[in-house]
Amino acid sequence: MTISASARDRIAFIVRDLSRRYLPDGNLHAGETALAKIVAETEDPFKVLISTILSQRTRDEMTEVASRQLFSKYGDPTELAGADLGDVERLIKPVGFYRQKAGQIVKLSRTLLERHAGSVPRTYEELIELPQVGPKTANCVLVYGFGVPRIPTDTHVHRVSNRLGLVRTKTPEATERRLMQTVPMEYWLHINELFIRFGKDLCRPIGPRCPQCSFTRFCRFYPKTKWSREARRRRRKAAKRRA
Repeated sequence: MTISASARDRIAFIVRDLSRRYLPDGNLHAGETALAKIVAETEDPFKVLISTILSQRTRDEMTEVASRQLFSKYGDPTELAGADLGDVERLIKPVGFYRQKAGQIVKLSRTLLERHAGSVPRTYEELIELPQVGPKTANCVLVYGFGVPRIPTDTHVHRVSNRLGLVRTKTPEATERRLMQTVPMEYWLHINELFIRFGKDLCRPIGPRCPQCSFTRFCRFYPKTKWSREARRRRRKAAKRRA
């Protein structure tokens, strides 16, 4: 699918601006999300896979704590496949739904041993066939675990992409598909890290910090904010004074 020159320019501008703000060295390992920190320390696709499952419906800080506790005792599929379920629950208790996730990651570890000799597969098609692995998890493993360009899409990426006019979609799954159709592949690898950081820092779901944003001139959300209303009032007053 081809995209217009104006859309390409907008995408390039957004990525450049966010890269200067959040990844000035262009190194994904220097990111601040839990996955980026894990990769910077271990570069282990298995730990990326397990941490992504732990991160579901859980704040990054808690994901990082639980991951560190878990991997301090169970560092590979063989160890985790044979782990005591109660012990795994205890170690990952900081994350949401920890009991369900404990069973899921033990089952996943056993599946990796049975199907892939304990290695994490490197293709989307193989990853998506693993238990508890959906599109976002598979893409996170490819990006953070193997450096393969994809666009993992969570609620932050979904919200930011819609607000900035890159997509018009209702769900993160639809956003992912649309972004991969329209965003040049050269930007895919960093989109998740940049948009999550931006979504937590400035483009928040509640209380966004629009005055500090570089994208208000084309943001779909900005016209609904108090800052936009105040700017319109100032312009009207200035026009009356000139009249």
